[in-house]
Amino acid sequence: MNACATPSSETAHLFDARGVARRFRHSAIFGALSALEPGETMRFVNDHDPLPLLDQLRQRFGEHLTVTYRQREPGAIVIDFGIVA
Repeated sequence: MNACATPSSETAHLFDARGVARRFRHSAIFGALSALEPGETMRFVNDHDPLPLLDQLRQRFGEHLTVTYRQREPGAIVIDFGIVA
């Protein structure tokens, strides 16, 4: 497997949403994902499962967004968002 298929902490761009004020989180995440090039991955860390956000992201990015949970425990969510051409 290549680094894009299974990103490591060294190849994924880290976005720790816990350090972003709640009122800015969604717009910051949209901006960060929009800045990614095809083949790049953003590792998203949060304190809750962002289900409404995932729906919004899927509506905006459609088939160009991959969503892979790396950790899904209460208080500890890690998701790799990938951009594909």
